[in-house]
Amino acid sequence: MRPETPASPVASGSRSVVRGRWLTLGGLALLAALLSTTVPAALRPSQDARRRDVAVTARRYAFVPTRLEVQQDDLIKITLTAEDIAHSFTIDAYRIAKRAGSGQTVTFEFRADRAGTFEYYCNLAIDDGCRAMKGELVVHSR
Repeated sequence: MRPETPASPVASGSRSVVRGRWLTLGGLALLAALLSTTVPAALRPSQDARRRDVAVTARRYAFVPTRLEVQQDDLIKITLTAEDIAHSFTIDAYRIAKRAGSGQTVTFEFRADRAGTFEYYCNLAIDDGCRAMKGELVVHSR
């Protein structure tokens, strides 16, 4: 009788590699399953949400338009143009403060996820007239 010889390092190593590949494939399958699950309704915008593109002009110490009306959960894309001097568009409740230099345009987006009326204003102190620049964002609940 011949004594049993232990498996060669190459043979046991290849089993380890195969086992490692199966673990990697299993991990990838689990990750794919987790990523394909649906997002809870509370975190998703409603199906009625839409994208709104709004052009806002800042000049002569006024915003045009002075009132923006949107629906809750809408994705708002604002294009701010400062026609005369530098101006900003600031909404404290949404933590937005964007600045456009003289004759420049800045574009930004945010989700209107809170219903209510929110003031927007110019926060620059270039001129006393900047403090008078105000408007309102009205977000209607769904």
